[in-house]
Amino acid sequence: MAYSEATVLAGGLVHIPILIGLVGFFKKFHLTITKGPGKAGLAGKESPQPPKQPSPPPKVVKKPAHPNVPVNTYKPKAPFEGTVTENYSLLKDGAIGRVHHITFDLSTGDPQLRYVEGQSIGIIPAGQDAKGKPHKIRLYSIASTKYGDDFNENTVSLCVRQLQYEKDGETIDGVCSTFLCDIKPGDKVKITGPVGKEMLLPDDEDANVIMLATGTGIAPMRAYLRKMFEPKEREKNNWNFKGKAWLFMGAPKTANLLYDADFEHYKSQFPENLRYTKAISREQQNTKGGRMYIQDRVLEYADEIFALIENPKTHIYLCGLKGMEPGIDEAMSSAAASKGIVWSELRPQLKKAGRWHVETY
Repeated sequence: MAYSEATVLAGGLVHIPILIGLVGFFKKFHLTITKGPGKAGLAGKESPQPPKQPSPPPKVVKKPAHPNVPVNTYKPKAPFEGTVTENYSLLKDGAIGRVHHITFDLSTGDPQLRYVEGQSIGIIPAGQDAKGKPHKIRLYSIASTKYGDDFNENTVSLCVRQLQYEKDGETIDGVCSTFLCDIKPGDKVKITGPVGKEMLLPDDEDANVIMLATGTGIAPMRAYLRKMFEPKEREKNNWNFKGKAWLFMGAPKTANLLYDADFEHYKSQFPENLRYTKAISREQQNTKGGRMYIQDRVLEYADEIFALIENPKTHIYLCGLKGMEPGIDEAMSSAAASKGIVWSELRPQLKKAGRWHVETY
C-alpha cells in the first residue's frame, strides 16, 4: 500500500512520545538492577579498580664495599720514611728505555703500612721544585702482594719506568721516576698511602680474571699472579685460586717484556688456569700487516673473551698508559658487535657490578 509523504510524517510524529516513554522506562529499570544494596552508584560507571602495584625496580648488582681495606695510613703531611732494600733493572739487552724494580722496607712504621693487591702508594721525591717547594706526590701501582717479595709482610715493591719527553728540542727526565730509578739500597724515601679500591681482586676463588697491561701497567698484574700461583703465597694467603686467569701483555720488544720468565713459569705449572698472550708491536704483525698491539690481540680472541665475560664471575682489569684506553675500547666494541652486543651499554653494567677495573696514567 502506498502512503503519501504527509501521512508518513504525521505517523512519525505520533510515535515520538511513545518512544520517549520507552527510553525512560528502560533507563529506570537499568538503574534499579545495577544499584547494589546500601551503595550509591550509577549504571554505566565502572566500579573503581584497585591501583596497580608498581613493578619492583630491577635488581642492581653493586660493587663490593671492601670495608677492611687499609687506606691513607700515611698522608702527605706526615709520610712514612721507607728504606730501599733493592733496586734493579727489569730490562734485557736491546730494550727501549729504563724500567726498575724497587723494594722498600716497611718494618719500622708505627703503625706499619699495610696494603692489599691492586692498591697504590705515593712517593714524594727528595729535593724541591723550581719554586723552592717540595715536589708533588706521584702515585705508583704496587707490584707485590701484601706479603711482599720476601713473604714476611714488611716490604712493598714498585715497577717504575723512567719518564722522558722532549721539550723545545731538549730531553726532559721525569722528576719522580728518575729519582726512583737512581736511588740506592739504604736510601730513605717518603711514602704515603696506600690508596685505591678500584683494582682489587675478587674474593671468589672461582673467579675468572682477564688482565690487559702495557708497560709498567703490569705492576698490579704481577701482584695478582703471584697471589694466584706463587707456591709460598698460596701457602700463606689461604686463597686457592681455581678460576681462569688470562694475561694480555703489550710491549714494543721482547726485551721489554717485564717479569716474563715468572709468568712463563706460572703458565707451565698451572696450564689449566693461566693463559699468557703477548703483543710485541715492533716484532709481530696483526692481520692487516701492521704492528701488533694489545687491542689486536683482543680482536683476535674476541669470541673467547666474550664467552668469559658472559660468566658473572669474570673480572676485567686494564692498566697502563691512558693512550691504550681508546684502542682497547674500540677493539671491545668491534668484538662485541660481532656477537650482537653493544659495548657502550655493556661496559657501564660491568663497571657498576664491580667487574670492569681500569687504572691508567
